[in-house]
Amino acid sequence: MKAVAHYRPRALENVLSEFDRYMDSFFGDTFHNASDRLSARLPPVDVRETEKAYVLEMELPGLDEKGIEIRQDGNNLTINSKKEESEETTVKEEGNYLIRERRSSSFVRSFKLPENADSEGISASFRNGILVLTINKKAETQARVIQISKS
Repeated sequence: MKAVAHYRPRALENVLSEFDRYMDSFFGDTFHNASDRLSARLPPVDVRETEKAYVLEMELPGLDEKGIEIRQDGNNLTINSKKEESEETTVKEEGNYLIRERRSSSFVRSFKLPENADSEGISASFRNGILVLTINKKAETQARVIQISKS
């Protein structure tokens, strides 16, 4: 008994791979993984809430604090950066690239601050490729325990 096998003529395979290469050249590196390309451009962020503050942690591997700009305008917080190619990669060398995966990149991410965020109480630190923003809460909006007095 013979097993059923998927039949794909060689001619069709060549046409499909040519089409894939065409789409890749038109749309960028990976037409089929558009969501991967988008997420690669936007650094991942974790935001957590503590009793007294909001803490935003953003992964920025390969960047340093000089290339990061943090701007607060009203209740909008914007983080952006532009990574230029290093001098070694911009030096003209003889020959043509066969593969070129390292590129300059930039990103802009904006966050709407909650109403109870203290816009004057925002601090930033950068260590080991992780940007940490601590956004303090306004004192009057922090939860407090009210003791009942004995009469």
